[in-house]
Amino acid sequence: MRDEGGKGGGVAGGIVDCQSHLFLAPVIELMRRRRTDPMVYERDGVTWLRMGDWLRKIPPEYMSVDAKLRAMDAHGIGTTLLSNNDPGPEWFGDDGPAVSRLVHDSIAQVAAAHPGRFRGLCTLPLQDERASAAELDRCVKRLGFVGVLLYTNLADAWCDEPRFHWLYARAEELGVPVLLHPARPLTTGQVKGYELTSTLGNMFENTIALARIIASGLLDRHPRLKLVCPHLGGTLPYISGRMDHQLRVLKRGPQNLQRKPSEYLRSIYMDVVSPLPEAMRFAVDFSGPGRLLYASDHPWVQPGEILGPLRSLRLGAAEEAAILSGNARRLFGL
Repeated sequence: MRDEGGKGGGVAGGIVDCQSHLFLAPVIELMRRRRTDPMVYERDGVTWLRMGDWLRKIPPEYMSVDAKLRAMDAHGIGTTLLSNNDPGPEWFGDDGPAVSRLVHDSIAQVAAAHPGRFRGLCTLPLQDERASAAELDRCVKRLGFVGVLLYTNLADAWCDEPRFHWLYARAEELGVPVLLHPARPLTTGQVKGYELTSTLGNMFENTIALARIIASGLLDRHPRLKLVCPHLGGTLPYISGRMDHQLRVLKRGPQNLQRKPSEYLRSIYMDVVSPLPEAMRFAVDFSGPGRLLYASDHPWVQPGEILGPLRSLRLGAAEEAAILSGNARRLFGL
């Protein structure tokens, strides 16, 4: 019997967690001093992050490196790819480049204090192409970061818009993966009732952003781009047959794509943050174990909540090891 929550799991070097976040103390302090969104404030002993009418609590453990290390150790996670929790630098206007540097310097300090346990993912001030390009090079060449975390929307602009195309070209040139991640959803107004923003809004963000990237032709123009979508691709894998039909049979959408949408989807990587075994099984069947990555989405999700369902699939030892570690080590050059 396997340990469903458990340590080690027989993975050499430990599990690799490809999506894990931290509210960085210097960034929180910066937002405390702001008088416009995004800003942080205290109410009744609780720390809150405000972006318009979107409010989120920040418990102390969400800012704690020690709490993250305890969760990693309890579940056999050797290495975590670490990113700052949103909001991203694009929400800070002209201050975005400085915020981005503060984020990355803070992550680099965490990594240096715990050798081998953390590698950084950079979030760029994409409202400023020149500053973003310089910061991407600094992160990869000087700080040892291994990828880009790209928000699905950038201050309400979809990430496939032409002004951001340079990033895909540069990431392809550098050989660093680009990980999509939902931001403050553009559908917030439609899903905030009953507190469904994370349940539905984030998944729709993944779905829409990934479908737009495919339809835009970016994956044809950048065939060596390493693209990762979280949360099993949102809902897109389940409706990709409809997207194929709309494009190929009904001729709705761009007609210059070289492949069917579902074929592009099978060529990217997805992380398994969706704690339902049946959904994970579908992803294994749809994409194959060589295109799936373990991630926890900690601190919002505890690592065992993803490990348990994944291990309940009873995959072969080689397939499970690939998802837990091998694919990520190869993809990110760990």
